[in-house]
Amino acid sequence: MFGSRMIVAMTAVFALFAPLNVYAETFCPTVTNPNADRRQDKNTLRIMQYNVEWLFTDYYKNADCPGAGCTWQNETIAQTHIQYVANVINDVQPDIMNLCEVEGCDELDELIKQTSSEYNPYLIQGSDTSTGQNVGMLTKINPSVSLYRTEERVGYPVPGSKCGYNGSPGTSGVTKHYITEFHWSNMKVLYIGLHLLAYPTDTTRCAEREAQATVIQNVIVPYIQKGYEVIVMGDFNDFDEDPLDANNNTPISHVLDIVRGKNTNVYKLYNVATSIAKSERYSDWWDKNGDCKSTPNEFSTIDHLLVTPGLQTKIKSAYYYHKYEEFCGTYNSDHYPLILELGM
Repeated sequence: MFGSRMIVAMTAVFALFAPLNVYAETFCPTVTNPNADRRQDKNTLRIMQYNVEWLFTDYYKNADCPGAGCTWQNETIAQTHIQYVANVINDVQPDIMNLCEVEGCDELDELIKQTSSEYNPYLIQGSDTSTGQNVGMLTKINPSVSLYRTEERVGYPVPGSKCGYNGSPGTSGVTKHYITEFHWSNMKVLYIGLHLLAYPTDTTRCAEREAQATVIQNVIVPYIQKGYEVIVMGDFNDFDEDPLDANNNTPISHVLDIVRGKNTNVYKLYNVATSIAKSERYSDWWDKNGDCKSTPNEFSTIDHLLVTPGLQTKIKSAYYYHKYEEFCGTYNSDHYPLILELGM
């Protein structure tokens, strides 16, 4: 039996190293076998963007989640939610997916257990300490380089802003994102997964989000100059006017135009929603009237997937996955996945 002093000493040692162990389990940005490809069909590449709504299993105090601070009130409900997300993944069978609102790699590992051992999890810690949310990836093709981030901050309002922001100038960076690279069919591809600031019609968030979009543009430009194709996907928390969504939600910002490179002579990205019928362009439910029932006028598109022309020519299909209903009390996410299939 250990003496009391030994117990105290061992407790101190565990306390010293516990944070490092938790960090190692929670964040997994490192690629150890670049370009390994575990797909069954090497001629098709299916990519999915999915905001999985508070995919948390370990209690995060700042957000009180699982708990009263998020959708899932306890760990049992949170685990049920993971099962529902896994059911969607099993139905779609994507090769690569970008997942928003993920706590860490523990949650990605839980999804792998319920989907496919062919997936590898990748996630780099973001800087949104208020929610603890991160953006993660599950993929059957290993990236070429380990995930990294940019800590650049851009001043707002940006030149030419149309947000109508009249407050004091400030700076904004992209708190939730990752950057990596892939090699697909002799193409070098820059791959960015992101989750921008919320509230599409708030003027302050609009100005901050335009600065975030400029940060992403600053990442894209040098890659374009080096001959890379580009794919940017995530929850932009903003509308696009080209194309408009099913309910004609119009942005008060230039966020999508900035990321797409419309204000540059360097590059232009294509929103794959253009390939989807207008009536099907919706990815997010907001219960405007608070009756807990979704109606057609309560949907919008704030989840986007943008690609360079070289990838656009390879599009076989694109669609929003609308196979579940939205209502208060559902275990599904309040977002629908966006799926892109490329012929490679």
